[in-house]
Amino acid sequence: MVKLDIISDPICPWCYIGKTYLDAALAARPDHPFTLEWHPFQLNPDMPPEGMDRRTYLEAKFGGKEGAVKAYMPVLEKAQEAGLSLNFEAITRTPNTLDAHRLIHWAGIEDRQTPMVMALFRAYFEEGRDIGDPEVLADLADGLEMDAAVIRRLLDSDADLDAIRARDSRFREMGVTSVPTFIVAGQHAVPGAQPADLWLKVIDEITGQIARGDDPGNDKG
Repeated sequence: MVKLDIISDPICPWCYIGKTYLDAALAARPDHPFTLEWHPFQLNPDMPPEGMDRRTYLEAKFGGKEGAVKAYMPVLEKAQEAGLSLNFEAITRTPNTLDAHRLIHWAGIEDRQTPMVMALFRAYFEEGRDIGDPEVLADLADGLEMDAAVIRRLLDSDADLDAIRARDSRFREMGVTSVPTFIVAGQHAVPGAQPADLWLKVIDEITGQIARGDDPGNDKG
């Protein structure tokens, strides 16, 4: 198997779009070599723990309502192309995602990491749920047959907070400035929400390298 590391934030619409494109390619190549692992990156590391009113946040970030609308038009267009129905109107708060990243980490321990990431994307972008709320996170855990009571207690503690912050910082030190960022075989960075066709080419190239006995992580130019 070939490692595909995905650096992401569950409130990043491009991350949801990018994963949807990737999924289309993986479905078209069911014998693909990838094994996925998700890594934390907070788009808003200085966000208050309780989050912010969504409209206030967007207008401050984009210089008013018109700027916010203009910034999100290409997001909606690409989401539609990917077959997603994003419901931005339902989102009332922009959360701090530190706890969501902790939940993704714990889901990974139980081999439920990708399903948890997708559950967070759907909850936030399609249902307008506050994924900074511990009760919402515990409910999502329960939906994936994780122990919601244990997750709730962990969220009430400082468990893995420092580790998540350290991993986030490490990616910034590596030069990651935006998400999604995909890292193929520990070496090759693929930034942004790339179309399924690009992923098909990557998969086919790696599959060919494996068939020839080459190391996919070794760039021979």
